[in-house]
Amino acid sequence: MAPLVSTEQSSRALRVVAIGGGTGLSTILRGLKRYAALPAESISPAAASPDIAELCAVVTVSDDGGSSGRLRKELNMLPPGDIRNCIVALSEDEALLSRLFQHRFLKGGLEGHNFGNLFLAALTSITKDFGEAVRLSSEILLTRGHIYPATTANVELEALMEDGTRVRGETKITASKGRIKELFLDPPDVEPLPQTLEAIARADLITIGPGSLFTSLIPNLLVHGIPQAIVNSSAVKVYVCNLMTQANESLGLTAADHIRALNRHAQSERLFDYALINRTPVSEELRAKYELEGAAQIVADLDAVEQLGVRPVLGDYLDEATVARHATDRVAKDLLQLVSQPSTKTT
Repeated sequence: MAPLVSTEQSSRALRVVAIGGGTGLSTILRGLKRYAALPAESISPAAASPDIAELCAVVTVSDDGGSSGRLRKELNMLPPGDIRNCIVALSEDEALLSRLFQHRFLKGGLEGHNFGNLFLAALTSITKDFGEAVRLSSEILLTRGHIYPATTANVELEALMEDGTRVRGETKITASKGRIKELFLDPPDVEPLPQTLEAIARADLITIGPGSLFTSLIPNLLVHGIPQAIVNSSAVKVYVCNLMTQANESLGLTAADHIRALNRHAQSERLFDYALINRTPVSEELRAKYELEGAAQIVADLDAVEQLGVRPVLGDYLDEATVARHATDRVAKDLLQLVSQPSTKTT
């Protein structure tokens, strides 16, 4: 056993990288933001709270549906939807920006588009660089963190199903009724931004999840260099397990099954040190609602998780409304405590 953190690490502000996509990543960022300073603010090295000196989000860019899909096809740009959600989550004035950036036009030529997507499309047109457009958006909106697309290459997802058929495109994969065996990027050898690899290398904490296993999480691990950078990083690495299975993506998969799929696509024996797993049962009403689409609460097969070399961390992470969402404040607090409090980590 080796120390989880050194005395020096536990007394200084942390560098955190959160990887994912969809609503899951923005949920995690919303909680972590409370511990992160604005770029102009300074953080005392002797601060007692687990402050974050640098917060980075790495976001999948394979969406091909809705407003993002239309802009991708018409303007030959990367899909802005998941990036937009992260900008809103990390912005200083989230209440106002949420209303503005999530505003969807209901008629005319802009029908179906979000203002935030159009904002990123305009900046991309001006800068001729999607990554730079994201960086400028973060500066303009005073986000408490950096947001990096997993790659700036124009990628498409392709899934090999268990019956041997192949399904191309994120929207079709999500709608497919078959079970996914393996996921691919086309083209396969795309590169990440150098800033992404640098952030992973110097991170104290790396999180993956929650989010759709095959369309939000795994695509990031298929970008050349990202899984290797995660494995080589000295950071504490945590998988934030989904609350519920998802139709057409993870029906019947346990917590350990999710981890196995992530390891397999990263071509790694063990990506994670810890897995945050919810222990709070959903209400009967919500359970019945999910059963209508064949979904259920994810089975926490703790022995199987431990056999993968991953230490389960159980918590009350369910925030129940019309759907099951993670309790972002409790998740963020437990994530930071894994790094900032003396503990042990399997080497």
